[in-house]
Amino acid sequence: MALKKKPVTGMKDMLPEEMEIRDYCVGLIKETYKSFGFCSMETPCVEHIENLCSRQGGDNEKLIFKILKRGEKLKLDQAKEEADLVDGGLRYDLTVPLSRYYSANANELPSPFKALQIGNVWRADRPQRGRFRQFMQCDIDILGESSILAEIELILATTTLLGKLDFHDFTIRINDRRFLKAMAAYSGFDEADYEKIFITLDKMDKIGIDGIRAELEENGYAEESVETYLRMFQEITNDVEGVRRCGEKLEGYLPEGAAASLETIMSSVERAKEADFKISFDPTLVRGMSYYTGTIFEISMDEFGGSVGGGGRYDEMIGRFTGQATPAVGFSIGFERIVMLLLERQYQIPTGGKKKAYLLEKNLSQEKLLDVLEQSKAERGTGMQVMVMNMKKNKKFQKEQLIRQGYQEIVEIYD
Repeated sequence: MALKKKPVTGMKDMLPEEMEIRDYCVGLIKETYKSFGFCSMETPCVEHIENLCSRQGGDNEKLIFKILKRGEKLKLDQAKEEADLVDGGLRYDLTVPLSRYYSANANELPSPFKALQIGNVWRADRPQRGRFRQFMQCDIDILGESSILAEIELILATTTLLGKLDFHDFTIRINDRRFLKAMAAYSGFDEADYEKIFITLDKMDKIGIDGIRAELEENGYAEESVETYLRMFQEITNDVEGVRRCGEKLEGYLPEGAAASLETIMSSVERAKEADFKISFDPTLVRGMSYYTGTIFEISMDEFGGSVGGGGRYDEMIGRFTGQATPAVGFSIGFERIVMLLLERQYQIPTGGKKKAYLLEKNLSQEKLLDVLEQSKAERGTGMQVMVMNMKKNKKFQKEQLIRQGYQEIVEIYD
């Protein structure tokens, strides 16, 4: 039987054109984030199954690629439940591994620790445009900083990067999980129902406010509570003034200082930003991960029609490893979606050096070949990218391919 040529469903092969964009993006990401003081680090792709199934990853915990025990530990004939067979899994994000990493290495790390992590993650998800089962994530996190300086720096670093990649007019949507809870409490919902209500609210961009109303009423919530709840979303504006008024309305329900903190984050980012974007208060923003405890944010781009990144504060996760509370906040860009958008717009990588190709005649003499190799060596020393290859019969097509690859100069070499 012939072997299969196509990759496994949800995975993909990377052709040179895409890899060139990906390599450029990774380089620019590291350069930009390091200029903000972030340090590169790395964690294994395999995590303990207990860590991955700790009820912190939301629906992603249903999508784990689990790994069977190996060798003598795998006892199929004695297994009674999944836990008897599985002891590890492929990571579904970079945040849970980072928390384990920090808890194990905190004494050797600076405080606060500004982490930069780029790596593949795996989710047994339904593949679609911009969504794969294996994909690259790119995270920056600040651990050990409880003030809003962490949120401000993360947003500024991420938006600066997007600006360097020639993205404009995107939106940073920002909210706070404490606002979500305060609005639910103000409306008269029971605390035990908050997460179910937030799951419904998270569908706002898909089903609209009428759809939210219908689903909440269908789930048995009091009509008066539903109307009070939804009226707030219709009244609140998306600017700093909206945050201020929301804070006044929720006085007694919202923790002291929460509104002022969010207002300061928004106004500070607006004043200090380098890229062309807007920051917008969005009280309907939920973010699915249950580990978020405070500020949450997402990047929205009209050309994609959805989110291309997000993050937030997760002050309680590291404490589950250490027993000691550690403030933490992170921001992840949708690396695969960013690359997809760049490819669709036929993005041209800025190059400092010239690209030149030598096409060698068949049976070229050794002396002439050595001359070309010496010349190529000298040119590479000046920063040029030089390709040396044999001339093909279809020389016209060969040149067209080189031009598409960005070679500005093509030199034919004959004896």
